[in-house]
Amino acid sequence: MKQYLNIIIILITIFLSFNVNGQVSSPTIVKGFVIDSHSEEPLPYATIVFENTNTGTTSNEEGFFILTGIQKSSKIHISSMGYEDTTINIIVGERQTINIKLMPKTILLEEANLSFKRSRYKNKDNPAVELIKKVIENKDNNRKENMDFLSYEKYDKTQFALSNLSERFMNRKSLKKFAFIFENIDTTKLEGALILPIYIKETLSDFYSQKSPEKTKEIIKADKMVSFDGYLNNQGMSQYLNYMYQDIDIYDNTVTFVTNIFLSPIANTATTFYKYFILDTISIAEASYIKVFFSPRNKTDMLFNGYLYITADSNYAIKKLEMSVNENINLNWVKDVSIIQEFEKAQNNSWFLKFDEISIDFGLSENSMGIFGQRSVYYNKFKINEVISDTLLNGAKVIQLEDADNRNSDFWEVNRPVVLSKSEKGIYAITDSIQEIPAFKRTMDVFMLLFAGYKDFGKFEIGPINTFYSYNSIEGPRLRFGGRTTPQFSEKINFETYLAYGLFDNKFKNYLSTTYSFTGNNIYHFPVKSIKLSYQNETQIPGQELQFIQEDNILLSIKRGVNDKLLYNKTIKLESLNEFENHFSYTLGYNYTKQTPAGSLYFNTDSNPPVNNDEQLLIISELYMNLRFAPHEKFYQGKQYRTPMPNRFPIISLNYTVGSTSLGNNYNYQNLKLNIYKRFYPGILGYTDVVWEGGVIFGKVSYPLLYMHRANQTYAYQLASYNLMNFLEFVSDNYTSLNIDHHFYGFIFNKIPVLKKLKLREVASVKILYGTLSKDNNPEYSPDLFKFPVDYLGNKTTFFLEKDPYIEGSVGVENIFKFFRVDLVKRFTYLDNPNVSDIGIRVRFRFDF
Repeated sequence: MKQYLNIIIILITIFLSFNVNGQVSSPTIVKGFVIDSHSEEPLPYATIVFENTNTGTTSNEEGFFILTGIQKSSKIHISSMGYEDTTINIIVGERQTINIKLMPKTILLEEANLSFKRSRYKNKDNPAVELIKKVIENKDNNRKENMDFLSYEKYDKTQFALSNLSERFMNRKSLKKFAFIFENIDTTKLEGALILPIYIKETLSDFYSQKSPEKTKEIIKADKMVSFDGYLNNQGMSQYLNYMYQDIDIYDNTVTFVTNIFLSPIANTATTFYKYFILDTISIAEASYIKVFFSPRNKTDMLFNGYLYITADSNYAIKKLEMSVNENINLNWVKDVSIIQEFEKAQNNSWFLKFDEISIDFGLSENSMGIFGQRSVYYNKFKINEVISDTLLNGAKVIQLEDADNRNSDFWEVNRPVVLSKSEKGIYAITDSIQEIPAFKRTMDVFMLLFAGYKDFGKFEIGPINTFYSYNSIEGPRLRFGGRTTPQFSEKINFETYLAYGLFDNKFKNYLSTTYSFTGNNIYHFPVKSIKLSYQNETQIPGQELQFIQEDNILLSIKRGVNDKLLYNKTIKLESLNEFENHFSYTLGYNYTKQTPAGSLYFNTDSNPPVNNDEQLLIISELYMNLRFAPHEKFYQGKQYRTPMPNRFPIISLNYTVGSTSLGNNYNYQNLKLNIYKRFYPGILGYTDVVWEGGVIFGKVSYPLLYMHRANQTYAYQLASYNLMNFLEFVSDNYTSLNIDHHFYGFIFNKIPVLKKLKLREVASVKILYGTLSKDNNPEYSPDLFKFPVDYLGNKTTFFLEKDPYIEGSVGVENIFKFFRVDLVKRFTYLDNPNVSDIGIRVRFRFDF
């Protein structure tokens, strides 16, 4: 979520900052339906143009069209094969809706009595379907992966602009001295509409691939982008743009588009979900191609519509692709889409992608100002089946030359395969000027404080502000203040600190750390190689583990049930983190903790009755190693956390810990835990996140050192936790768990008329936990171990899993107001434990397309 919020921050700020007194003509916008005047059936593919201009559009399969332009023409001309042309008057410079009826050319109504019925679509005996089946059969022969060796140069240009600019917005009277910004308005990127470019990124690289064994390498030779230093992480921004505008391989069965999964129109099962129509045979460069229109059978499914240009020979290859998405699908923030791909034939009869362009008009509604984003990729300098050395292909799949970020304008002028337009060239200069505007800086500071949680003072920043106040029943109202140094202070060394105080327990908590980077970059720049030394005197709720949020976040202060268990930890930690380009990393560390219980927790044994829990102490002295492998991982580096962007590859984490009395620990033990995450994409049914986890402890330990299974007593839905389990309700010394979270993406709701307009989406999950506790670690059999916690009546509140697993499931609705997910959670087992709920409502804030 944070990665997109940062983009929103930039755009909203520009909205607020650009109040300019300039006179710009408002575009003329005409929309409506084209229908048969006799049958009133919609007419697809009708042509609508401004009279005496080249600006026009065509109606879609439902006969709907939108025509925009800044031309002064007061008429539009409408034509369709088999119908009489017509011309209609329009109002220049305004939005208007006009429904157009065309008269069939060959029908004399006074002499003919015809019944107009749309014929039912069938796959059987349909030449278009037979053609598509031939394309599917020949996919492997026509894709570039069929080449033994392939190399080429790739130029990648991504840009964003404010779109659908209104006259009211452009004619504001304040900030007149910044009127130069509107000199960069572009009228060519979005058909007939005015856009204001605000961001551009260019990358020039060499790409190499080998078929067997499969290897790829990309060497980035030059990289240039608009930079918002201090507000956005440029590396993370680049990764997020690549994630949102992923390469589309039409020959794959599924296509990732704006983080959603669509079925390709030439997938192996495509003829089950798409309709196909042969429109025409055309010539391109003296070769013949068959133009095929395709559209979804069900207009609410995640499918494309558009045109395929297929070779009229035995290769059945795709020469060109033009497609969009249906306006009826459950896709947030997207008003219009254009995807264009052009292919070129290689010497071995395979086809490679020559040009690829994705254009998306984002916005809250059709008539609102929005954001126009476009990614254009040009491929050239192809070398087919020329042997590539292993030396070049080995190592990291993507590397960037050291001077790639410092290429001068002369280099770009010579090496760009296409010339930048005037407005594109102006983005760099205008953005530099924008960042000098005081209003821009003030607004950005406010948004960064609200969304990222930090206020930047140059070499130091304070935050996160959402932790400055929180509450729990033992500390009471808790006040905290802290901050950290920024890369402006030092690229090598980072300091972080905070001081907190609980008004009920009257105790100060504090934290101090220093991190040293061994690379030429700061600790937020991947790959990281660093060493960190920290001291923390802090509280911990046993059994609470959070993702991408801190435990003393104010939003988590409200909790259900009894929340009277707390641990005080005084911890010294030394750890070294080493990351590699292939997204393998390892962490080596040492942790020394003095732990005392609070609230209803006691560290007492049968021979040691309860006393003041401040006088009880557990010494934890451990060496640990964490291994993590996340192939092809992309993430956005925020102020506090890395926010990962899911892909098709698993993420594997292995943690190994050794505690020893020779290190000062109270116990001897080894702890091993494995976690595997994978996202699956079952076609048009949405996607499924699956997490398997297992762990085992070797040795004899008391309950604070057992696995305290993740519990959640807040009202927020937490993906990795058991949302109806109480804190410290279950412990184990070996366990296995499976969490399944499936998002249907409106597959069912989109087919229900009442719910379809609300764009709601279904979600369902199930969480299963098996665990055991050996007699050696059970205080009922080992009286020298700490006894399990009890409530004030002496009833046990901590248990171990016996024969039955812990199971909970949920069904929910997400995309409520486009941001919220609400789940009805049901707990199925261990309902007799004290203070448990078998059912509950949980809410989660979530941004998605």
